[in-house]
Formats: sequence, C-alpha cells, structure tokens
Amino acid sequence: MATSLPRAAALAVALLTFSLGAGCDNSVSPSKPAAQIVAFGDSLVVGFGTTSGNNFVSLLSTRIGISIANAGRLGDTTGSALGRLQSDVLARQPKIVIVLLGGNDLLQNVPLQQRVSNITSIAQQIRSTGATVILVGLGNDPIDPYGGALPGIASQTGSAYVPGILEGIFGVPGLMFDSIHPNDAGHRIMADRLEPALRAALSQATAAAAY
Repeated sequence: MATSLPRAAALAVALLTFSLGAGCDNSVSPSKPAAQIVAFGDSLVVGFGTTSGNNFVSLLSTRIGISIANAGRLGDTTGSALGRLQSDVLARQPKIVIVLLGGNDLLQNVPLQQRVSNITSIAQQIRSTGATVILVGLGNDPIDPYGGALPGIASQTGSAYVPGILEGIFGVPGLMFDSIHPNDAGHRIMADRLEPALRAALSQATAAAAY
C-alpha cells in the first residue's frame, strides 16, 4: 500500500486487487473429499501473495498437525460464496469451518443489509449441520464489511469470532504483498490470531466426540 495515500483512498485502490482473478476458480476439486476442517473465503484464504505453504491456512495445518481443506476462491463475495457453500463446504461434512469473507462486498458496493444477510445465512447453514463456525473479521472501519455487526452475528448463530485479522497488518509495507494482500509475514500473524480459536474448536469437537 502506498504510504503517501490517505488511508481511505488507499483502501479503495487496495480493494481493487480483491477482484483480480475473479473469474478464476480456485475452489476445491469436484471430488470434495471429507475434511475435518475447511477454510472458506476469498483471496485471503487462497493465500494470494504468499509463497508455497506460507498462507495462514497451511501454517495452521502444520501447527495443529491436521490437514485443512482450502475452499478459498479469488474474487468471492458473500453472495457467490453462499452459492457454492453446499458443494465446496457442506459436502465435505466438516467439523469446523473457518469463514473469512467481505472484502469484495466492499469493492462491489453490495448493500450492507445484503452482506449481513449473506454471512448470517452462511453461518446458520454450517451450524445447522452441527459443525463449529469460526467467523473472522477483517478489522475496524474502513475495512469492516459488516458495519460492526459480525460479533452479534457470531453470538446469534453460536459461532466463534476472531476480530481484526488484518489490524496492524493492512497498510504496513513489511507485512503486505500488495495493497490488500498480506505477504508471508502477514499471514504468520493471521495464523497467530486464528490459532487459539481453532485449537479451542478442536478441543470442543474432541470432547463432543467422546460422549
């Protein structure tokens, strides 16, 4: 991100990169094998801008010793993600789903009410299968796609919540690959922030399976 730009203006430029590859499908393969954990979202989940094995999904997988299915897709909005939820997530019968979405909704000026409705539906549908949901927030304004509603959505749907995954990363040159996508160092911080919630969800899942 160019430090000479005001933050709000830089955001507008930065978010344009979310749409790069919007026509490229990086979703999981058609076979959709079962997975205990699925990471679901856009280019941040794909790990655009990182080197091999250094996106937060891969880092978390290595740390916990469990494979995590990466169901990220470049250019995804909450609406397009909702459309592929069944095939790319629910069909895998996961126990835990990490959900990180919303940047492209900001770029495309999707109405706030629709963003909130979409992410709520995604969480509800996953929770209805008995899986744990970890909703991940991008940060405070101007990079909050949900107008402060995500903590309430997490509470309403019985989901875990990880706030501000990009706080202190976004706009910091040493942590960014480009204007919006973190580099390897940025993804290590993202993994650090997500790891406690993921380990807690795994503990809960293990305890539930013991009964």
